[in-house]
Amino acid sequence: MIAQSSPKRSEAEPVEPRLIELRGGLGAVPGVALAGVHAGIKKRKPDLALISFAHDQHAASVITTNEIKAAPIVVTEGHLETSGARMRAIVCNSGCANACTGERGERDTRQTARQAAALLGIEQTQVAVASTGVIGVYLPMDRVVKGLERAVKDLEEGMEASYDAAEAIMTTDNEPKLSAYAFYVGERRYVVGGIAKGSGMIAPNMATMLAFVATNAPMSREALLAELREAADASFNMISVDGDMSTNDAVYAFCPVGKDAAPPGFAEALRAVTHELAYAMVRDGEGATKTLTVEVSGARDSAQARAVARAVVNSNLVKTALHGEDANWGRIIAAAGSVHAGIDPETWSLYLNDKLWVERGAIEVLSEAEGHSELEHAAVRVRLDLGIGDVSATAWGCDFSRDYVRINAHYRT
Repeated sequence: MIAQSSPKRSEAEPVEPRLIELRGGLGAVPGVALAGVHAGIKKRKPDLALISFAHDQHAASVITTNEIKAAPIVVTEGHLETSGARMRAIVCNSGCANACTGERGERDTRQTARQAAALLGIEQTQVAVASTGVIGVYLPMDRVVKGLERAVKDLEEGMEASYDAAEAIMTTDNEPKLSAYAFYVGERRYVVGGIAKGSGMIAPNMATMLAFVATNAPMSREALLAELREAADASFNMISVDGDMSTNDAVYAFCPVGKDAAPPGFAEALRAVTHELAYAMVRDGEGATKTLTVEVSGARDSAQARAVARAVVNSNLVKTALHGEDANWGRIIAAAGSVHAGIDPETWSLYLNDKLWVERGAIEVLSEAEGHSELEHAAVRVRLDLGIGDVSATAWGCDFSRDYVRINAHYRT
């Protein structure tokens, strides 16, 4: 019997990039050194992270849409405008948002950048600054300055240093959030890695979250920004813990200086990293006991699918029903219809963990007991088929529990 050769792949047929999951988040990216120290902004826990790049970096950002923006956001956007093609470091503190702090807040941000630059031997405008914590409180600059001195001495590459930095940017998070993937272009190995924080004040369209992502794949700044925006729209902008938006939200991405488009595989690796970091936030949501994945299918276009998916995960009534394992599908449909996205009331069908729940807008298929049983899972999936078109979008959220109220009722006290 003669063995037949497999058919040749068409030159026009796209080749799916092979992603390799790595440990260590940002620490997996070559040329990135990190440190996380206790500066004394918080009583006991690490509260100051420093990230340093061996070479000049293109930098791109996606920031909060809140009209009230914290001093670090304002100052860093200025730095990116001045030195966006040769950034070299990020400083991030937790325990104090440095928001609504007026001129003093901006002076403190600039002093932070100036101190980091002096210690690293770079220019002040090559430093991005981020803060997270309580709004309306001034940074204790004497502690920040001393903390930076310790952080510079502790700078290291690798997984352990990345965990230290990820822990230092946490507020009410229960665990550090890290992700990294490698991909190959020919024989060249590239890595995309990131760290993030966020577990409360999380709403679609950026939230109380910070994420720092880097790669060793060179590209133009325009290419990096385009890829970052697309990845953020499909991940960070599609999550909700409590529906509140902060003054400090930011995602900063860095890559070696280049002039070309992103290499093949970069977009997929970046999306994998941002998705993992985003999902880690809802899994670690304040007081959360369950996660909720909402897929909207059969939509007319992406705008409709995204609007409806985000409305469902952002609904407090849906979140509380999820926590109580109450099979109240009416809350899901009410949330979906609240955004005036053009849903046909006679064509939609609802699925719970892949089981048909409600058919054609009126026929309940799952019994109350069956629905309750499905909601007992720690990870719940809902699919709303609008029956209009062929476009889909996915959003992620979590439940509301008594612990969420407890945590936020005593956030400052």
